[in-house]
Amino acid sequence: MSDTTLDLTLGIFILVYVAMGFGTLPGFKVDRTGAAIVGALAMLAVGSITSKAGWEAIDYRTIGLLFGLMVVSGAFAVSGFYAWTAERVAGLPVSPPLLLAVLIGVGGLLSALLTNDVVVVAMTPLLVSLTLARGLNPVPFLLAFCFAANTGSAGTLIGSPQNMIVAQGLGLSFNGFLKVALLPALISLPIVWGVLVLMYRGRWQLAAAPTHDGPPEATVEEVRFDTHETIKATVIAVGVIVAFVFSHWPRELIALSAAGLLLLSRKTPSSETLKHVDGTLLLLIMGLFVVNAGFAATGLPQKILEGLSDAGINLNDPFSLFLVSSVLSDIVGNNPTVMLLVPYLHPGDGANALGAALALGTGFSGNLIIFGSLAGIIVVEQAASCGIKITFGEFARAGVPVVLATMALAAVWIFFMT
Repeated sequence: MSDTTLDLTLGIFILVYVAMGFGTLPGFKVDRTGAAIVGALAMLAVGSITSKAGWEAIDYRTIGLLFGLMVVSGAFAVSGFYAWTAERVAGLPVSPPLLLAVLIGVGGLLSALLTNDVVVVAMTPLLVSLTLARGLNPVPFLLAFCFAANTGSAGTLIGSPQNMIVAQGLGLSFNGFLKVALLPALISLPIVWGVLVLMYRGRWQLAAAPTHDGPPEATVEEVRFDTHETIKATVIAVGVIVAFVFSHWPRELIALSAAGLLLLSRKTPSSETLKHVDGTLLLLIMGLFVVNAGFAATGLPQKILEGLSDAGINLNDPFSLFLVSSVLSDIVGNNPTVMLLVPYLHPGDGANALGAALALGTGFSGNLIIFGSLAGIIVVEQAASCGIKITFGEFARAGVPVVLATMALAAVWIFFMT
């Protein structure tokens, strides 16, 4: 690689990850996905990577697994299951703190079993509408649901896109991942509840809600609960998990087979289910595969890792990896962080510990600020579309203590696990 190509490659890589951190490329109306795609094309154009190597850099197994599980989760949205669940939970005749506890449990459970981002997209507007109907301040309930979705999803291989990338990259089994990540993910849920109950005591009612821009808009599309479609989705989802646990079939084929069965319906148009597939996220991941491969071809990552090792930071040490991934995920996002780090790990016998470090580090730290996770961005933006404003400060005031407490839990867990 010539010096000019090396300089251009480094510049493209830096600009792409600047966009990952800021959400847009400064000076342009290019979001994270656009930056990843443009960056990948630029890498090909300047000769950082060949077309053949670019295609080979895209891990079809990860893309297939993500797509398939997004369809599975989307089937629950189309069947009305999420709407039905939100209505039942928000309508419980219990006190606000107890309602918060139930919502955190449901959010954590659904996010661990289904893709957390789809769950958050489907339920956020419903929770706004239903809490307002009860005269409650929606903000603590939305924050609780977001935080629980992030920490709860860290417990399973299928809970979030970054977990799937970790599992595919490190060759982790479904059961192995559960053993190292499920318990701290479960313990994190009462921690989230305790922090938010302490922070919002006496501020549960709507009158204490933050100022918002006008009355809430009726943006929630009513979805009829379809028992047959929900049962079908449940049976197939359970089948997917059973196959993950007990079979040796490739996970991406299991997920894609499940997606095919769900899209084959006489009642629900496949287009309705596919609306819940996050195509922009899939494109972002595909673009980053190419960008990262182009950067790796320069040899600079290896030199950086050697420098970190000389400084006492070994990414193949679970505790070091946990700290580095935690910090980096709040700068560039959890999915880009995992994609950036996984290719340079040498798991061996310590694969499960490294997987737990990445999953817990990126999952738990994502609650620090709005842009620390895709779930945080979704909750804030969808709440705003319903007329409820969650400011950066409001999010961080709750997120900082939640992250400090849950990260301390995860640090202790990783320390004793290794």
